[in-house]
Amino acid sequence: MNFTPTELGASIIFAIAVLHTFSTSYFETLAKKSRLHSGLWHLLGEVEIVFGFWAAVLLIYIGFTTGLDSAREYASKRNFTEPLFVFAIMVAAGSKPILTFATHLLYTLGKFLHVALRTREAPMLYFLTLSLTPLLGSFITEPAAMTLAAFLLRDLVYKHKCSTPMLFGTLGALFVNISIGGTLTNFAAPPVLMVASTWGWSTAFMFTHFGYEAAIAIFVNSL
Repeated sequence: MNFTPTELGASIIFAIAVLHTFSTSYFETLAKKSRLHSGLWHLLGEVEIVFGFWAAVLLIYIGFTTGLDSAREYASKRNFTEPLFVFAIMVAAGSKPILTFATHLLYTLGKFLHVALRTREAPMLYFLTLSLTPLLGSFITEPAAMTLAAFLLRDLVYKHKCSTPMLFGTLGALFVNISIGGTLTNFAAPPVLMVASTWGWSTAFMFTHFGYEAAIAIFVNSL
């Protein structure tokens, strides 16, 4: 199989981008240890910009190998609407006002259920974070719900000394809950969007056929 220089270069750049995704913590550490180019290291440590950064590198590579006109034509034919939307919603979900509001809301609800059900407050907050936050994926999109849940669990679980099974079990439960938490509506989860308009699935249809079952599964899984 013969590859063109553009295809070969794009494959290598994609592989580097994947490796970069798993190496962001290294750049964050580098930014804290070294003041020289700390801004660049901090930028490269942001997982949200990894593929955007390497997409820019790809365009530069295409420009050098096949010419600026080819790079411009390639970029103009791409549809960046969805990735840009996901990027924007993830940044918004991780912003301080949203996190503060969500944390305050969960703590208020947790205290109420703690008093009403006479349970311990910390396990109740843990349950609410793993159950209610993924369900927000049906309204604010799954990437935003994942980002929000990750930040909340960081402060609730991952900043404390917990057992390894607890940490990985929490992560696994979160992934499962997020993956099915967007089925309450027909407008938020990308997989649902792909078929809802084609098959004429309304929000009511989604909730009655998939949503309530997904919600039950999420609550059971969070226990």
